[in-house]
Amino acid sequence: MIAQPYQLYVERKDRAKNMARYYAMSIDANLFGELCLTRRWGRIGTKGQTLIHHFEREQDAVSLFLELTRQKRARGYRTRSAATRESDSCAPSTGIELEAIT
Repeated sequence: MIAQPYQLYVERKDRAKNMARYYAMSIDANLFGELCLTRRWGRIGTKGQTLIHHFEREQDAVSLFLELTRQKRARGYRTRSAATRESDSCAPSTGIELEAIT
């Protein structure tokens, strides 16, 4: 049984390169009691690809989870709210002012 939940969802966006990627991971137990690290990645809005690693010890699964998290952060992946703020900061202003109708 897992001591605590491990889940990660990060995105990497770059409008100049037309890049909008996501990367998700979670550690769960399967029906046989094995611990599985499930990795999903692809273009935002698509099903993407999935890879499942099986472990006998939670420590090994958590170690890989943390290593992959470090790698993704180093490559520029950020949580959804941070990625949204970064992409919005370089977007042109689209503010629309509404006049009060009296």
